[in-house]
Amino acid sequence: MGGIKVNIIELLLLHQMEIITITSVALMMAISPGADFILVTRNSLIYSRNTGLYTTFGITLGTWVHIMYCIAGLAIIINTSPMLFSTIKYLGAFYLMFIGVLSITSKGIDEYEPRENTQLIKPMKAFVSGFISNALNPKTTLFFLGIFSQFVTIDTPIIIQLVYGCIISLAHLLWFSILSCFLTQPKFIHKVKKYQTVINRFMGITLIALGIKLIIF
Repeated sequence: MGGIKVNIIELLLLHQMEIITITSVALMMAISPGADFILVTRNSLIYSRNTGLYTTFGITLGTWVHIMYCIAGLAIIINTSPMLFSTIKYLGAFYLMFIGVLSITSKGIDEYEPRENTQLIKPMKAFVSGFISNALNPKTTLFFLGIFSQFVTIDTPIIIQLVYGCIISLAHLLWFSILSCFLTQPKFIHKVKKYQTVINRFMGITLIALGIKLIIF
């Protein structure tokens, strides 16, 4: 058992520069505004902190879809198969547009009380929305393809690839959890509550625009 621990430590030290680089890139990827950012913001503001956190958990699990197909070698298939990549691209785009339409047509809420508003959307629905948003996001696919194709070779141990995946997943979990908690602070909510309808419309239009952009480009 002690020998295994020593071997793992040696592997981590051997790949420490790659780990540091991936950590930096993963944090920038999570923080940069995109579909996941908009979805967590929307669900946190419209419903509650818990809803935002459940959405975050879904996004975090969604990253593992990309991690697992990269580790399994499917990254090569997606990278060389235009049809498969296009399928992922269009599914993700249409889902973003669907969420956008829901946001635009949302009536909003008059009062922001997390415990009551949580009932407006079930935790599993929030979780699934986050999972689908990340798992079917072609930009996330490109990100993982870029990361794994640059740092992972046929000789890279599986344990190190899993470490890379854990770093990326943890970066998403930490950032979006912080974002959801910040957005649901009473003082912050009091200031933005009267602009909820405008925020809903803006989020919806942005999501639809993202979906259209993905389809066109």
